[in-house]
Amino acid sequence: MEIITQNKKAYFDYHILETLEAGIVLEGAEVKSVKLGQINLKGAYVVINNNEAFLINASIAPYKMARQESYDPRRSRKLLLHKKQINYLLGKTKEKGITLLPLKVYLKKGLVKIEIGIARGKKKYDKREIIKKRESEREIRRALKYRK
Repeated sequence: MEIITQNKKAYFDYHILETLEAGIVLEGAEVKSVKLGQINLKGAYVVINNNEAFLINASIAPYKMARQESYDPRRSRKLLLHKKQINYLLGKTKEKGITLLPLKVYLKKGLVKIEIGIARGKKKYDKREIIKKRESEREIRRALKYRK
């Protein structure tokens, strides 16, 4: 499994409750662009419409060697999930404060897969706590480094 990109902001802004793996429907040149790592998940989310899951607001840069006549980098892309999984996600999104976010894009056996997270938003004080922990760990590492 080769990880292409991660949505680090999602891990900071949300508590990830569960994860699911899904396939993603891409057009020809988009696959090459994704394999080169030219995908951005910042601000992206997953929506379920008419028993189909869609990835919204994810940006895939155009592949340089392909034609770019009418290419939209932020178009919505269909996600490939089983009916049971879609119904499960639909039930989860009915709960208050639950959102579906793309967490990772990776290659598995040559296919582009996306990891979807069922997430609940963090409060500001949770984020501040994480920042304080990170800074204190950094200071401890520095102090230990200078002792040696």
